[in-house]
Amino acid sequence: MSDYIVRATAANSQVRAFAATTRDVVETARAAHGTSPVATAALGRLLTAGSLMGSMMKNEKDMLTIKIQCDGPIKGLTVTADVHGNVKGFVEEPMVILPASEKGKLDVAKALGLGVLSVIKDMGLKEPYVGDTILTTSEIAEDLTYYFATSEQVPSSVGLGVLMEKDNTVKQAGGFIIQVMPFVEDAVLDKLEANIANLEPVTSMLDKGMTPEQILETVLDGMDVEFNDTMPTKFQCNCSKERVEKALISIGRKDIQEMIDDGKEIEMHCHFCNTSYQFSVEELKEILKKSR
Repeated sequence: MSDYIVRATAANSQVRAFAATTRDVVETARAAHGTSPVATAALGRLLTAGSLMGSMMKNEKDMLTIKIQCDGPIKGLTVTADVHGNVKGFVEEPMVILPASEKGKLDVAKALGLGVLSVIKDMGLKEPYVGDTILTTSEIAEDLTYYFATSEQVPSSVGLGVLMEKDNTVKQAGGFIIQVMPFVEDAVLDKLEANIANLEPVTSMLDKGMTPEQILETVLDGMDVEFNDTMPTKFQCNCSKERVEKALISIGRKDIQEMIDDGKEIEMHCHFCNTSYQFSVEELKEILKKSR
């Protein structure tokens, strides 16, 4: 298993924990969208978070979307994930180039700037759950920590990281989410806070070759970790020519007729995976018939 998520509990189920390695997920996204290093880092962090948070949902058809709308040069990101570890996403401005931060790191915070993080959970109810929070640091992991505390009232710690190769491909990617239950004992909370305060950055742990299990063992040191299960995670888009055709039908007969009158083949792109779909004039005429 290359990319995967591990789920665990600790301290007699007072703590629940999730960790993932997502190098292939992020590299697939980078190759599909042609993202710059800083855009790869931002999208990679959000894809990792999406895969982890998707795995936390309960029902087979539950869907999770995380959106960031911001005033920085990246303009925004969107990630969608399901409960099976499938995740996809895109950046509004994939070619953003910025100088390194003062620490010599990719400056994700400057790429995002100020903005709002939204988590949308579609759980088959009449209305999806929507939680909005401001970006507190624009580093994404801290923003999600703030989201969990304010929107879901679940004290959490989120760590996310993407490490690039010199040729701008993805070397390592992954992260973790740790959450404490309402009945957590003070001693457990103190131990957890001390562990997190002394934790290396996620990219450092990944670069050492640490697995998701080893990362959780480090974060939850001295807390009797019990690993529950693992599941694969992958970048997977469910777009198809048929789905794009349905989208074309929905734009209305007038617009389809104008495309036909232009007499040229049209091309449509999927935002999430950048796949292109061509429709000939003859195909557009068939779509026009279906739109009646």
